[in-house]
Amino acid sequence: MSVLSLTPKALYEQVAEQLRQRIFRRELQPGGWIDELKIAEELGISRTPLREALKVLAAEGLVTMKVRRGAYVTEMSDKDLRDVYHLLALLESDAAAVVAARATPAQLQELETLHAELTAATYDRERFFALNERFHMRLLELADNRWRGQLVADLRKVMKLNRHNSLLKQGRIQESLAEHDTLMAALRARDAAGTAHAMQVHFTNGLEAAG
Repeated sequence: MSVLSLTPKALYEQVAEQLRQRIFRRELQPGGWIDELKIAEELGISRTPLREALKVLAAEGLVTMKVRRGAYVTEMSDKDLRDVYHLLALLESDAAAVVAARATPAQLQELETLHAELTAATYDRERFFALNERFHMRLLELADNRWRGQLVADLRKVMKLNRHNSLLKQGRIQESLAEHDTLMAALRARDAAGTAHAMQVHFTNGLEAAG
């Protein structure tokens, strides 16, 4: 039994992060019931912070609360997946266009560095996945719209619920990297429209691979 110690971050937020990672690792399966008593005992906490944590995850879309039945890990339908990718494509292509037009040379170099790390990680799926997300989130930060950034962060959490992640498809990592190459070329050229289009294509192909 591992007891969580109280840090400056509220206990329920620590519990939410623990559960979030369990969901992403598929220790808690999509569609599965969340056994509150068992988890509270495992974490050495009362059910109060656990229930607060579940509310956080429900607001993010990772957990679905059912009346008189408790909490379940959200299960994505094909339509859910299409809708999430559609919104991500809109939001991230818009952000990419902003970065192409406004980023400083130092900021573009940050993206170049991340892209180089991504290129070197094609044979390590977990590292590639983490670097890919870091690249996308850094681009959002550089676009400097916190509301868009928050929406994307939440949508990306929900996207991880998909049982068939796009990067698991044979050859998809190489395809994704080629799409990032195109995106970086447009960013270097300060081509806002071209950058937005490259990001749209990236998500269109990602959805096809994830389906």
